[in-house]
Amino acid sequence: MNPPDDTAQVLSTQAWETLRRSHADYKSSTSTAYDEVLNEVADRILATGSIGKADIGALLFWKRLRANTPWVSDLMTMREQQVRAVTEDAVSAVTDKSLLIPQAASAGRRALSELPGFKTGDALASALLLAAAPERMAVYDRRARAGLKILDLTLSAAPGRYGRYMKLVGDLQSTAAVHGHTWTARDVDVALFWLGDPKRKP
Repeated sequence: MNPPDDTAQVLSTQAWETLRRSHADYKSSTSTAYDEVLNEVADRILATGSIGKADIGALLFWKRLRANTPWVSDLMTMREQQVRAVTEDAVSAVTDKSLLIPQAASAGRRALSELPGFKTGDALASALLLAAAPERMAVYDRRARAGLKILDLTLSAAPGRYGRYMKLVGDLQSTAAVHGHTWTARDVDVALFWLGDPKRKP
């Protein structure tokens, strides 16, 4: 996890309570079985050092994203060896402990941009990076963005967004630490996901 950072943007007590309650609600409302697919993929990535097409398909399923898109067909026509060559670079980047987490996130995201469907958008890409480094990375999606907005945290859509997102995730981990909680990046992303769901009120 990110250590507490003296330069972190720490939430107000009221905003922290909103995020903490969202995290607690997610935990109480979501089955622990939901992440079994994620955990199985993470174990395979740990063993192989790369991400294959079957792993990407499993994470697409886990994220509940559409598969009937042109980029999926393009990816399926790539050789497995080609896909793994690209994803090996991404895995190496996000697991590189010599890099600060936002830098590792940016490097991993850039590596994945060589694959069909990964040039723009961070939802599935971030799921791959989370599976590659479960203790360091976090998922980014539209609900996380909405959660950040509720907390009055700004994240632009300019290139390099995932690295900036991971900096904010680190800031939120630091806020948790200030309040006596040890949160992983994954704890932050599920709290943001739950908070940003339009069907729920913060």
